[in-house]
Amino acid sequence: MSNITEPNSPYPVLVVILNYRTPSMTIDCLHSIVDEVQSLPGTRVVVTDNASGDGSVEQISTAIETEGWSDWASVMPLDHNGGYAFGNNAAIRPALDSTNPPPYILLLNPDTIARPNAIKALVDFMNDHPDVGIAGSRLEEPDGTPQCSAFRFHTVLSEVDSGFRLGVVSKLLTKWVVWPPVPEQACPTDWVAGASMIVRREVFEQVGLLDEDYFMYYEEMDFCLQAKKADWSCWYVPESRVVHLVGQSSGVTDTKRPRKRRPQYWFNSRRRYFIKNYGWLYASLADISWASGFALWRLRRVLQRKADNDPPQLLADFVRNSVFFKGGVS
Repeated sequence: MSNITEPNSPYPVLVVILNYRTPSMTIDCLHSIVDEVQSLPGTRVVVTDNASGDGSVEQISTAIETEGWSDWASVMPLDHNGGYAFGNNAAIRPALDSTNPPPYILLLNPDTIARPNAIKALVDFMNDHPDVGIAGSRLEEPDGTPQCSAFRFHTVLSEVDSGFRLGVVSKLLTKWVVWPPVPEQACPTDWVAGASMIVRREVFEQVGLLDEDYFMYYEEMDFCLQAKKADWSCWYVPESRVVHLVGQSSGVTDTKRPRKRRPQYWFNSRRRYFIKNYGWLYASLADISWASGFALWRLRRVLQRKADNDPPQLLADFVRNSVFFKGGVS
């Protein structure tokens, strides 16, 4: 359990790293932020563990003790795997309830390696822009190739684009494409990837914690949408650079592994996002838009002999998990 006593004054940032059966990556992530912690005196790091049951808690705790990180890092074992929001909230909740809550909370994936100044760049940006509620890092490959990490909210029109996958359609729907070109400068955006996302304390106090009814995926988008409704802006900050080993922690989006079926929780999260925020009718239109577009894409793929890089049985699984068969929010 956590062995760090509560500080006497507010500390600059609480870093939350959620581990689930990735102890080696979590330890590598901790190694990468040692200099960051020193550049922001008082920074605290809590590694929550979603009941990995594989010795993760012991391995990470041993690394923290052996490396001499005990004065700023701790492990919080959880009694069950409640998903991404649950695991992060477990550390955020007591920090907010403490007598000296941090001004900022950084959610950092275990499958990340922070480049020099990555965390300080986010903190400095937030300090310089008090009207900004959320900011995200530039995520990149180990070779420096940028990943898309600043997004637009999903809409009916974005579902048409992501299902149909035709250049001319994407050009017509440019304003609604979820994955726009990677910006080179800091800029406002609808939402940022939860792999490295800093949140101002007042945002949590105003809109609440992450929605634990999402197991994984869509929760950071939903949170950014709630913040926007409360008039908090969200920004992309490329000066903060973080290597993201995509999909290593979940295995869902890892392009280096054999394709496997999309997990049930992904469909549940998508359905919850649309119904919660836009209602059943809008969600049904979004389902129809994606499914019809994707069906046309599958036909075009066969006729044009394009490679099949989609998860197996994606269309069938999507239809089975649509609002027409699953109803409302679970």
